[in-house]
Amino acid sequence: MSMKITINRKGLDQLLKNAKELEGTHQVKLTDTLNPGFVSSHSKFVDLEALFAASGFKIDTPEDFAAIPDDEWDKFISENTDFSNWEEMQRSAGASYMKAKLHKGL
Repeated sequence: MSMKITINRKGLDQLLKNAKELEGTHQVKLTDTLNPGFVSSHSKFVDLEALFAASGFKIDTPEDFAAIPDDEWDKFISENTDFSNWEEMQRSAGASYMKAKLHKGL
């Protein structure tokens, strides 16, 4: 007696498609990686804008943000998020963003 086995590759095909879309270099907005879901799950703030507002620093432009002393910003991040510094927060947000893109549609 023989038995026919059918394999559903839909999930694997979607994963491969998603991985292909992630190849290469991409420009990703800070608000996309540090999206409201990420920020709210790692801090008391609902989104990045609220985190910036609570920092006490004037952050209206990229230049404003760049002018903040790194040690002061890292201190704010360590005191108000799950992360010890800004770099760690960005790396974690990037990994979370990539994971979400990879698993999209699965």
